[in-house]
Amino acid sequence: MKYSKLGYTNAQEKYRTENNLSDFEVGRISLEHKDRYVVKTPTNEFDAELIGNLRFTAESRSDFPAVGDWVAFSEYDQGKAIIHAIYPRKTILERQAVGKTGQVQIIASNIDCALLVQAVDRDFNINRLERYLTLCNASKIEAILVLSKIDLITKIELDAIIEQVNQRIKELTILTVSEFTSGYDPVKSVLKEGKTYCLLGSSGVGKSTLLNHLSGEQQMKTGAISTSVNKGKHVTSHRELIVLESGGIVIDNPGMREVGIADTASGLEMTFDSILEYAQHCLFGNCTHMHEQGCAVLEALENGEIDSDSYTNFRKLEKEKIHFESDALERKKKDKDFGKMIKNFKKQRKNNKY
Repeated sequence: MKYSKLGYTNAQEKYRTENNLSDFEVGRISLEHKDRYVVKTPTNEFDAELIGNLRFTAESRSDFPAVGDWVAFSEYDQGKAIIHAIYPRKTILERQAVGKTGQVQIIASNIDCALLVQAVDRDFNINRLERYLTLCNASKIEAILVLSKIDLITKIELDAIIEQVNQRIKELTILTVSEFTSGYDPVKSVLKEGKTYCLLGSSGVGKSTLLNHLSGEQQMKTGAISTSVNKGKHVTSHRELIVLESGGIVIDNPGMREVGIADTASGLEMTFDSILEYAQHCLFGNCTHMHEQGCAVLEALENGEIDSDSYTNFRKLEKEKIHFESDALERKKKDKDFGKMIKNFKKQRKNNKY
């Protein structure tokens, strides 16, 4: 395997040369677990950890390696390595960290395209689809909708779902797959060698089954749907980068029950561009599109020119964004105050010695 098949480009090689990293080996994070990582090269995989300086200078979780990152490392024992530096990320797919106010969680990095997988029999939810699209648009990542398990509904029902998506979300590529009928060739046809694709979706929608078919082998365990509650069983428990023999790199993700919106202003603008086109004609520049007179968005909503469900979802995601920004500012202020306290404590302690 060549480095290019792993996604390595001239941009990474230029950074390596300009930052004097040529003495180190270069690899890509294929797996992470707490403070341990698996670094993949075209010929080997290494069990790796961070060099102390990189660990102690990290200010947030985003300063640590994530699946998809390129890193500079050195081997110190057979199959063991130390990570010395993280290369700049081309793209970062992230969400609001679950249970952590004002913080983000990196889902994966250096992604070219996200495959948004929804099962048509029970999981299809266009509001959630817009939420995923907002994350992708905020990171300038292309998105493709993959409708799975189409053998479980009629063609009329499938056509209705596709029509619903086309009416509400413009210019979104839609692929349909099934293990028992249409197969997975539609997805295989869009995968390109050296490009990185990330699977996103809830538990039980068929992400692991899709990956197994794309790779031609049992990469991930798959589970049946619970017949009692009709919910997917959680199978994938970690993020993992897998290079396909046929070309392309796929990152599988655990099913996400929460897809919190973080700092995604540009993402909202792209996902709900049809709504924001009307907003340009509002009477007031700071219009909230909720109750103001002269609001072009509300007028279009009343006239049926804007989908009411899409507008409701837009308002919900916008509120989440505002809350996140407020929480992030408050957290930043607390961290700054704590830093000052530590600095003053050290200064006072130094003066007391004399």
